Amino acid sequence: MSDITYLTKDALQHLKAELQKMKAIDRPAASKAIAEAREKGDLRENAEYDAAKEAQGLLEAKIQRMEGDLANARVIDESTIDTSKVSILTKVTVTNLNTKKQATYHLVSEQEADLKLGKISITSPIGKGLLGRQIGDVTEVKVPAGLIKFKVENITV
Repeated sequence: MSDITYLTKDALQHLKAELQKMKAIDRPAASKAIAEAREKGDLRENAEYDAAKEAQGLLEAKIQRMEGDLANARVIDESTIDTSKVSILTKVTVTNLNTKKQATYHLVSEQEADLKLGKISITSPIGKGLLGRQIGDVTEVKVPAGLIKFKVENITV
């Protein structure tokens, strides 16, 4: 990945801890599972061996992706965020003009997105539609369910 990933200090620490766990605990466990399956005989007909090798491959791919994310990570200082417009790490309160309901979204990186906590990715359709908007702006966002009109009510950190 050559894309820059913007993270908070907490998210960066979490990512580093998860990567360390995969390298220190999960990788040796995968190797051990392969060794145990190898001891069970003919590798051509050993489904356990094939499954262990596939799991190891998936783990290594995940480790490589996380290392790429860390190499391209940039830590954002929340105290320097401009709240005159919607940007990453801002909380934006919007009114859905179709349903007249209000919602508050915290715009974050893909790694931190969690809809249950109101955190949406800046690369999501709604996140993209809100980026750069100011209080009072109305924007149309194309989502899988159709077109939604949002009015930006408030922007905070």
